[in-house]
Amino acid sequence: MDTTSQPSAPGQAEFIDAYLRRIGAARPQRADAEALRELQLRHLRSVPFENLSIHLGENLVLEDKPLLDKIVEARRGGFCYELNGAFAALLRALGFRVTLLQGRVFGEDGRLGIPYDHLTLRVETVDGTGPWLADVGFGDHSHRPLLLEERGEQSDPAGTFRLAEAPGGDVDVLRDGKPQFRMELRPRVLADFEAGAWYHRTSPASHFTQSLVCSRLTEEGRVTLTGRKLVTTVQGERKERQLGDDAEVLAAYRDHFGVVLDRVPEVRRPGA
Repeated sequence: MDTTSQPSAPGQAEFIDAYLRRIGAARPQRADAEALRELQLRHLRSVPFENLSIHLGENLVLEDKPLLDKIVEARRGGFCYELNGAFAALLRALGFRVTLLQGRVFGEDGRLGIPYDHLTLRVETVDGTGPWLADVGFGDHSHRPLLLEERGEQSDPAGTFRLAEAPGGDVDVLRDGKPQFRMELRPRVLADFEAGAWYHRTSPASHFTQSLVCSRLTEEGRVTLTGRKLVTTVQGERKERQLGDDAEVLAAYRDHFGVVLDRVPEVRRPGA
């Protein structure tokens, strides 16, 4: 099973340079842990976690080229399959060894979601540290990669994380003691996630079909646009503002997330 295929973007150097410009990062001298931390943080601050494509009627193709076209060329965001799928292509092109892993997200009731609910990344670096759990597609999550084989507490600006053994050889990721998702350590490829992506785009039971979200980490906190409600968190202080007409909403997408749209997304419920 090939878990290290290169992106099909035309021109490797051009692809890398364009992606690095997208996230405001310099090309790292080597694929070490320091570079991985910098790339993940800059990605989180530059590329929003968003589900707008579902409600704009846009297709989702789990292949390197379409993902890179959307995130790098169109300067959009996405959810886990898109964000971590594209990030994996960048990391591989820079010399990191990357394996796709599938996870199941814990709901508020503590129950696990569907298989292939989440795509996350195992990353190996040239400095012999790690392996690392890197993730730019879980929304409000760790700012830094986590040590995949560490079972003690790991401090992060987003909280205290811990990886714990789970049944069947799986691993649970916890944040401040609360389970976030359970991952399977078996290597996967992008095509394996097509059923999960289809579910989240089409099922009435998926939270992605029930509401709009566009969210990005900032240097001071976080900014999130949910429908017409803009939420900003600065140094722990949360402020909410209800936006008015369509022009104000489109301006918020552009100014806070760099997302330029020709119409305001509205929730499109499956079958409606």
